[in-house]
Amino acid sequence: MAGLKDKRGFIDKERLDLSERQAVEYWMKRWGVTRDQIAAAHRKVGKSTKDIAAELGKKR
Repeated sequence: MAGLKDKRGFIDKERLDLSERQAVEYWMKRWGVTRDQIAAAHRKVGKSTKDIAAELGKKR
């Protein structure tokens, strides 16, 4: 699995699982958005971080 190294493990940089707190916090900080914004984009476009970033108007 390709991912970003985190203190507790790897974060998948291709797909976002909202149940993985560390991954959600990473993307919140990276994109400068709230958890609710990420969750809304996730519901609308799916798990792909590329699609979520596009929906939020951010670069992945």
